[in-house]
Amino acid sequence: MGKTKQTRKFAVAKKMMSHKDERVRENLEKAQKKQEEIKKKAEPRHVETANSALFFQYNTQLGPPYHVLVDTNFINFSIRKKLDMIRSMMDCLLAKCIPCITDCVMGELEKLGGKYKIALRLAKDPRFERIPCLCKGNYADDCITKLVQQWRCFIVATCDKELRGRIRKIPGVPCMYISGQKYTVERMPEAFGAPP
Repeated sequence: MGKTKQTRKFAVAKKMMSHKDERVRENLEKAQKKQEEIKKKAEPRHVETANSALFFQYNTQLGPPYHVLVDTNFINFSIRKKLDMIRSMMDCLLAKCIPCITDCVMGELEKLGGKYKIALRLAKDPRFERIPCLCKGNYADDCITKLVQQWRCFIVATCDKELRGRIRKIPGVPCMYISGQKYTVERMPEAFGAPP
């Protein structure tokens, strides 16, 4: 028995992976991700400078007269609970208080319309200090958070739990809110008038 003769095939190319194949594309993506990670590691990191007014979590810039940055819902809840804002703040902190309102909060009050006319009239009181802000058409909570991060000489008065959570993350900024028929301050040891 002899061997069978195999015929030689002519003009047959080897099978090659096409450049559109998924496996090749994945390799390219992995390589690009690695290059991006290397670039990120090479860039200098942005580290916030520590505030010189802080002694650990205690803010030495805060002192009488206290500047209280007021939010929209804090004014509304004060009116509902029939609390005089300035007197209640003074009872809580046992010192002179200057309520401050940003342009964004005023804009928010004006947008709310006729239902909140009393709150708007209260906010335009000459005893309230008006703080101009550079943010145009910005959300009031973002404006207050930015302002407090820049100048840590304010107490933030708000009843909004979300905003209070954001302010708790900023060290050295106390938060005032309404509990029962009184104002309460958290993270401020020298507020002797605040209920425990």
